[in-house]
Amino acid sequence: MQRSISSAKYAHRNLLQCYKQPTTAVLSPQQPPCDIFINHRGIDTKKNVAGLLFDHLTRLRLRPFLDSKNMKPGDKLFDKIDNAINGCKVGVAVFSPRYCQSYFCLHELTRIVEARKKVIPIFCDVKPSELTVKNIWRSPKHEIDRFESALEDAKYTVGLTFDSSNGDWPEFLMTATEAIIQNMIEVEQEEQ
Repeated sequence: MQRSISSAKYAHRNLLQCYKQPTTAVLSPQQPPCDIFINHRGIDTKKNVAGLLFDHLTRLRLRPFLDSKNMKPGDKLFDKIDNAINGCKVGVAVFSPRYCQSYFCLHELTRIVEARKKVIPIFCDVKPSELTVKNIWRSPKHEIDRFESALEDAKYTVGLTFDSSNGDWPEFLMTATEAIIQNMIEVEQEEQ
C-alpha cells in the first residue's frame, strides 16, 4: 500500500517532533560522536544513496556518521569506526551489488550486529539473496564465519529496497528518514 507524499511529509514532521534532539551541537567527552552509523560501499553509494541520506539527516540536526564526511587524515581507521559504531543508536546498512567485495563493509556490519545495534537494511539495486561472502581477502575462517553471520542477520531484517535507476529519490529519503527516526525513538525508549 502506497502512502501519498503529503501524508508521508506529515508523518515525517511528526517523527522529527517526537525525536527531541538538542539544538546546540557542543559535544562533551561522554556524548557519542553520532546517532546513526551509515555502513556502505563507497564506490557504489557514496555519491547517491549514502551521501544524500547523510546530507538529509544532517540538515535535520541528527548526527550521522559517514566515513568520507566524518574522518580526516591522521584518524585511526578502525578506532574511529569502532567508536562511532559503539556510540550510535542505529546502524544503516546500504547494501549494493559490490558491497560484499569490501572487507571494510563486512567488518563494519559485523561490529554493528555484534554491538547489538538496531540495523536498518537498505537494499539498493540488489536483492538480499544476491549478497554472499566470498573470502577474496584470505581471512581466517572464524572471521569469515562472523561476516556471514552478520550478513545473514541483516538480510533477514525488514528493510527498504530502492532502484536507483528509476526510484523516487525524495520519497526514498523521507521513507528512510522516518524508519531511522522511528528506530532511534524505540532504542531510546528501551534504554529508559
